[in-house]
Amino acid sequence: MSGDSGLNFDPGLCFIGGKWVEPVSGETLALENPSDGSIICRIARGGAEDIGKAIGAARAALAGEWGAKSAVERGRILTRIGQAVLSHADELAQMEAKDVGKPLKQAKADALALARYLEFYGGACDKIHGETIPYLDGYTVYTLREPHGVTGHIVPWNYPMQIIGRSVGAALAMGNAAVLKPAEEACLTALAFAEIADRGGLPAGALNVVPGLGEEAGAALTSHPDVNHLSFTGSVGVGTLVQAAAADNIVPVTLELGGKSPQIVFDDADLGAALPFVVNAGIQNAGQTCSASSRILMQSGVHDRLLAMMAEKYEALEVGPALSDLNVGPLISARQKQIVSGFLERIEGNAKIVARGKVVADAPEGGHYVVPALIGGVEAGHVLAQDEIFGPVQVVIRFETEEEALAIANGTDYGLVAGIWTKDGARQMRLAKALKSGQVFINNYGAGGGVELPFGGVGKSGHGREKGFEALYGFSVLKTVAAYHG
Repeated sequence: MSGDSGLNFDPGLCFIGGKWVEPVSGETLALENPSDGSIICRIARGGAEDIGKAIGAARAALAGEWGAKSAVERGRILTRIGQAVLSHADELAQMEAKDVGKPLKQAKADALALARYLEFYGGACDKIHGETIPYLDGYTVYTLREPHGVTGHIVPWNYPMQIIGRSVGAALAMGNAAVLKPAEEACLTALAFAEIADRGGLPAGALNVVPGLGEEAGAALTSHPDVNHLSFTGSVGVGTLVQAAAADNIVPVTLELGGKSPQIVFDDADLGAALPFVVNAGIQNAGQTCSASSRILMQSGVHDRLLAMMAEKYEALEVGPALSDLNVGPLISARQKQIVSGFLERIEGNAKIVARGKVVADAPEGGHYVVPALIGGVEAGHVLAQDEIFGPVQVVIRFETEEEALAIANGTDYGLVAGIWTKDGARQMRLAKALKSGQVFINNYGAGGGVELPFGGVGKSGHGREKGFEALYGFSVLKTVAAYHG
């Protein structure tokens, strides 16, 4: 890919050991534009041999220039790369919008988030300290934080730039060398990032990028005996396979999986303040977000009014091509469209569609568009309220009491994010403690992305934490040193 801004990489190649190389297979895969079904380009079909070479390059980098860098030097490199990302933000946003199908303004926000992650982790490199531990007389005991070594990163198609920032950025900050397998559905910005990082002075082998199919390149990465830590973001089903493969080599894994995140709106909530958060958290990136707020729990006293307010917002939603920069873009693929449409065919009982958006008249016929749907009258145990839909669909569940709301909110297999809308301070604290969720937001949802805020789930939403300093701890090994000196 090339552009006026100067980024110039061949998506049909892998980036290994600081060089652009052909995949061993010599084969490529078609990369589809979700907005119209056309082929953007062809990407490398990397496989097990390419992954092996990338891991070897990472190991060499650790034994060489990258491993010799001090924390301060690593920080300066990451900060410099972050500044370069900012200078290419518009071009990266264009790539991400076309590749993923998300509206351009959302893609631009992702590019800025990638830069912010690199700034944050660049500044944090030399601030990960050990501690001294009081112990027996004659001993001095202290701890050190050291890198795992080679870290493997499998990044999904919905937020490539953001997840590269919070995963690869943190791993590099701690001094690991990374092998990145981007999703075959959307990998252009991962390859662009490799070029930017190379230009920014990242030593050869510190970052390697191998596109390819999950069952080929991804499986090879998760099962390779010379990988020391794995980070995976994606579905529960694939996450289970990743963890099982890693277990054979006794490799630690950070898993960020699905969600069925609730927002709980009480009778005393400020509905005007809640409304944009409640709606946007469900439709952002066409609902293809692990932390999407797909369940809205409304107390009876505000149910009818808030539902009407949401319906008005939904009816104004416009769906269309990514570069048209509307409210909602297409889903990533025909398969994902089929999955979401299948959920909408399972509306039954008292559940009904209350409001829908609309696809604009000039949207290409080949695009994977699904009209956003607001569904009311849903029972807490219904499949629409239990399973992750991963599309622009929100279900509304009525509740009467705080205890009932808590039971409903905790009543799925997931526990990624939750939102609470109430002016009652005691209720805020009670629910924040009682909700089974990795993040809880009170009178907001998402806190503007929050690079600094630890993120991860419980239950089938995964384990381990990304973002903030917790990510750095996860990408390091704690060593205890006990010195006897009499």
